[in-house]
Amino acid sequence: MNAIVLAVGIMVTLSMLRVSVVLALILSAIIGGVYAGMPVASIVEEFNDGLGSGAPIALALATLGAFAVALSRAGIATYISSRMLNLVGSHDSPRNIEKTKWGIYLLLVLISVASGTIVPVHIAFIPLLIPPMLLVFNKMELDRRIIACVICFGIVAKYMVFPVGYGAIYLNDILVYSINEAGENLGFSITRDMAPQAMIIPVVGMLVGLLVAILFTYRKKRAYSDAPIKAEEEKEEKEKTLKPLQKILILAAIVSTLVVQVMTGSMVFGGMVGFSILALSGVMKWSEQDTIFDNGMRMMAMVGFIMVAAAGFAAVMRATGEVPLLVQQAVALIGDSRALAALSMLLVGLIITMGIGSSFSTVPIIAAIFVPLGLEYGFSAMAIIALIGTAGALGDAGSPVSDSTLGPTAGLNVDRQHDHIWDTVVPTFIHFNIPLIIFGWIAAMVL
Repeated sequence: MNAIVLAVGIMVTLSMLRVSVVLALILSAIIGGVYAGMPVASIVEEFNDGLGSGAPIALALATLGAFAVALSRAGIATYISSRMLNLVGSHDSPRNIEKTKWGIYLLLVLISVASGTIVPVHIAFIPLLIPPMLLVFNKMELDRRIIACVICFGIVAKYMVFPVGYGAIYLNDILVYSINEAGENLGFSITRDMAPQAMIIPVVGMLVGLLVAILFTYRKKRAYSDAPIKAEEEKEEKEKTLKPLQKILILAAIVSTLVVQVMTGSMVFGGMVGFSILALSGVMKWSEQDTIFDNGMRMMAMVGFIMVAAAGFAAVMRATGEVPLLVQQAVALIGDSRALAALSMLLVGLIITMGIGSSFSTVPIIAAIFVPLGLEYGFSAMAIIALIGTAGALGDAGSPVSDSTLGPTAGLNVDRQHDHIWDTVVPTFIHFNIPLIIFGWIAAMVL
């Protein structure tokens, strides 16, 4: 058995058995390296060297986590929630129900996209924004599985096509970097502007899946019982106490974060500028800055550790020297069919990401394998980007341990009427992963 296949198999198995993903990556890297004949000292050295490439990503996530916690102190999620309910209009009139529903869907998509781009708070907005709206959903008898799909679409699609915020991490720092790292010795490289273009077709597939969920699968009404949502009065009072100058500074912090990211290409500098402006606004006490920053770092610590460990794992897999052998074995198994090769790569990505629960952690692992394999089959640079980017995103929506599914459940299940597996994981898996495979395959064949 190929050492890389063994290591990935062990890593996926341990992850699906709910072993810590970081521990699973370390153990599988050691086992794979030993199986390939590497001394343990060499394995440790290669793993440690690989950790360095993941450090900038972890630092960026920690900074954004602090920025998200600071924004939550400002009550911005509650402010958006109240304005959102006013904007969609009355839900009591039967004639306005459909218009109200589509208004909710559109605004939730926009907010989900904004949460990882212009306001990089990721899933932190969901437990604050969704609970106040549950009573409205109940009166409209709106199936919450649609809401789970809508939010998940916005969370995943944003980092697949928009190179800002978390998209900058996925597209630039992970996807482009990993592909260029894997292709360095093969004379193959890509540029940052290619990644968003290559991912458009797969994201169209996700949009098709979302429309199917809204128009067909979950179009029927679903009854829920009303349950009191605690702490709403405190949240509303927090919003009312914000002064006009504070609101201006909050907006300035958001805009500055985006502008600095675009100008410098660094999420770390963008997050720090935004955090500094929020500190000056008075939405948090000056003495609380260390606590808030620490809370933000802890909130994003696991994601950062996983990505750092994945970079170390990928370094060991490259050092085994068995990547070319794996390519030869795959070619012998698949034959000369480019279509079958593309489908196989996507399915491998699905399995890996389902086990890890993070597309961000999957790409460094599969890029080392898929770049030489894609070149062997004559795929274009754009097709290789689409294959690896889609294979990484596959499973993120449908994984029980993914933040893309855990986030929606955290907001929709506050009254214990939304099941994580059957109401979030299964619906998102069906409506996003299947279309991603189909449209990702199409992208690989036409680009």
